Amino acid sequence: MSKLVHITSPDEFSKLLSSTMYVVTDFYADWCGPCKQIAPLYEQMASTFSIPNYLAFAKVNVDHVQPVAQQYRITAMPTFMFFKSGKQVAVNGSAAILGGDVRSLQGAAEKLGRLAKEKRDAGV
Repeated sequence: MSKLVHITSPDEFSKLLSSTMYVVTDFYADWCGPCKQIAPLYEQMASTFSIPNYLAFAKVNVDHVQPVAQQYRITAMPTFMFFKSGKQVAVNGSAAILGGDVRSLQGAAEKLGRLAKEKRDAGV
């Protein structure tokens, strides 16, 4: 079962950001080759690291949910962004990962997974 949250509207994205401490977001397009290449790895990260209310992995199709893509000025696909308490943040020094940089994405997912687990275990 996929733990990915497929965003279909700006309101849905807003609700996810407000209800989940950390959110990793994949801005992608169906026609994007690198997006298709990294998708199975992203899904695996979601299965490994997702913790309800603490860490979610979202996918935003830039062609179907254009207002969200425009809000975050997405110009390259895939673009991965990170959010904490509803605000965009940098992880490991990167505010966003452009393209299929597997090593950077894996490092960010592992770090957020660790932070989310610590927060959950501390009851924060």
